[in-house]
Amino acid sequence: MNEDEGTDANANGDTDANANGDTDANANGDTDANANGDTDANANGDTDANGDADVNEADTVDSGDDGQIGGVVLAAGRSRRFGEENKLLATVDGTPLVVHAVRTLLSAALTRVVVVVGHETNRVEAALDDGLGVDFSVSADIDVRYNAEYAAGQSTSVRIGARAADELEWDAAVFALGDMPWVDPETIDQLCAAYRRGTGSILAPSIDGQRGNPVLFGAAHFDALTTVTGDRGGRHLIESHDDAALIPVADPGIRRDVDEQADL
Repeated sequence: MNEDEGTDANANGDTDANANGDTDANANGDTDANANGDTDANANGDTDANGDADVNEADTVDSGDDGQIGGVVLAAGRSRRFGEENKLLATVDGTPLVVHAVRTLLSAALTRVVVVVGHETNRVEAALDDGLGVDFSVSADIDVRYNAEYAAGQSTSVRIGARAADELEWDAAVFALGDMPWVDPETIDQLCAAYRRGTGSILAPSIDGQRGNPVLFGAAHFDALTTVTGDRGGRHLIESHDDAALIPVADPGIRRDVDEQADL
């Protein structure tokens, strides 16, 4: 694999980190990371926002590909590690974590942003509405998808995000975690630029040789992402695929998520 974390992020779960599961875990678990377990997990497999860089930096070959690239925020988890409060709704500089995460993707050069929600959906949507001033029913920029199985782990949110990306006919999708409010939008633009140069079809940012989030997956991997299970999200693809690469960036936010209140 080449230098890129991956859907460590976890699609659903708690906002902890993970795209799924508890938000703790990541993309959806807890926002901690897991896509559906705790957000702790990270869209990519790792339960933390960080992953070791087992990927190599790839050479670039201009592919001339200007296809549409969208973003997926894993924000369905329960944030169990964070305590009784919904981690995604905790604030940094007066703004909920999930609003920071979605705003980062909206600030990047992406076609559209899909937000996968689950735990306390109404409260999360209300926070996004208040923080972004968006009417989801008519917005062309944000698409909210509900994950009824968010408690089953981060992978359930990753699957929903991948299906949405395929349905919207994106050429690639950047999977981000709802509990990572410090990512620089420029990092996402760098991933997209590297993808269009032909650097790889799975790209993760890295800093000081360590893989982070968010992670970009080309459309060739959407089918595989719709079949992931457990709380590993797309990490196995990042670590085993020959076309995965790490993109060095000067952004410490790619390794910083919120798992516990002390992380704020």
